[in-house]
Amino acid sequence: MRKNSFRIIIGFSLFVLVLHLFSNAFAHYGIYRDELYYIACSKHLAAGYVDQPPLSSFILFGVLHFLGDSILAIRLLPAIVSALTVFITGLIVRKLKGKLYAITIACLSVALAPEFLGTGTIYSMNSFDWLFWILAFYVVILIITSGNKKLWLWLGLILGFGLLNKIDILWFGVGLFGGLLLTPYRKHLKTIWPYITGAIALILFSPYIYWNITHDFATLQFIHNASTLKYSSQNPGTLLKGIFINMNPFSVFVWLAGIYYFFFYKDGKTFRIVGYIFLITLLILVINWHAKPEYLAPIFPLLYAGGGIIFEKLIEIEKLSWIKIALPVTISFTGLLMIPFALPVLPVQTFIGYSHLIGFSPSSGEKHKLEGLPQFYADMFGWENMTATVAKVYNSLPPEEQINTIVYAQNYGEAGAIDYYRDKFNLPRVLSGHNNYWYWGAADTNFTTVIVIGSSKEDLLKICNSVEQVNIIQSKYAIPYENNLPVFICSRFKLPFNILYQKIRFFI
Repeated sequence: MRKNSFRIIIGFSLFVLVLHLFSNAFAHYGIYRDELYYIACSKHLAAGYVDQPPLSSFILFGVLHFLGDSILAIRLLPAIVSALTVFITGLIVRKLKGKLYAITIACLSVALAPEFLGTGTIYSMNSFDWLFWILAFYVVILIITSGNKKLWLWLGLILGFGLLNKIDILWFGVGLFGGLLLTPYRKHLKTIWPYITGAIALILFSPYIYWNITHDFATLQFIHNASTLKYSSQNPGTLLKGIFINMNPFSVFVWLAGIYYFFFYKDGKTFRIVGYIFLITLLILVINWHAKPEYLAPIFPLLYAGGGIIFEKLIEIEKLSWIKIALPVTISFTGLLMIPFALPVLPVQTFIGYSHLIGFSPSSGEKHKLEGLPQFYADMFGWENMTATVAKVYNSLPPEEQINTIVYAQNYGEAGAIDYYRDKFNLPRVLSGHNNYWYWGAADTNFTTVIVIGSSKEDLLKICNSVEQVNIIQSKYAIPYENNLPVFICSRFKLPFNILYQKIRFFI
């Protein structure tokens, strides 16, 4: 039985891995906006960044050094991490004494969740975030089942590195503390071990804290701006709706059953602390009001694990035996139906037709008007074309002027694209006021001409005496605000550039 269950876990893990590797090698649309920024961050290694802790950038530095910067290389680790997340989900079900059916339902629910597949499609801190959450849950369950106090040390390491990857795992720590208080496991709070866990996590996270102290708490500015501006359209309703859709609508039965398992089922109540981590995290996100569905998603593998066990018990009831086939079939059907929205496996026009056929309209969590493609895919188009257009402008300048010319981009996607394709198109360095790009360019003032991507002539005349529109960037499938962008040549600044540069900073 254990051999068979292990084979099922391996099977689902390999399915996810192969699915991502195929997409990365043959079906990708192009490099993603945030991937361009991550690559730039990996070339400016630091203890922190405006919008993220440093771990994912350090990992990417290693990837670029050993594997190169192709899409296949960049997205290899997210594919492996996605497979590992499914694998550990299966191990957790076994640790909860679930059998073949429970393992199948849990692993299937994770493997075909669009939110999970989409997270593993690109390189970002989010794919690693799922892994740190599931590892932390696994260690908590091991602490409960084994009583091994040394596991608290491992939990501290996981939470510490998890915080260095993405600070949202802090909610796991808050939920864990609340769960300890609200369950008989509060006895652990009378020992030194939970505090050692917290101390280890804090020590590992301290470089990022120090970076923020020395950078005017830039991350807090970023979080405030993102919540009040970028994600202002998000609310608890969109959070729950997004979870319902993005985690696969038919898996709702499984994760609701998982909540029941951890709070009310006889064997599951032993692990009620897991349920409290879910509820406390949900409460934090509701209070925040502008949280995105992806913030709650890493908890769902645990809910699927508990739900799988509940359904394994239900199918033993004769009148409910039909569920045995119906549940995995419906999860598989809707999951496969939604794969093209998480993985770019269809040609663009085929995808657009497919999305219209099943009634899905383009979506964005950032209030952007979209045409044809959802933001997730639109942000994979136009970057090389944009860079090529800027290169034409740059190469049209006299050689003596090129020496003193830089490019200014409105956001980190545009700036990251110029950096990514710079050698191919022989371009100068790029500046931007967006997030960490602002820090990287603060000392660069030795130029007289700027090629500006976007903006308007009226605005640019406020800072330059000479402004000329020389080209326009057109990218068919790009997100609308990156299409039909004017390109300007600006010179003769009205104020010293170091003064102007202080005014262009924006963290969001």
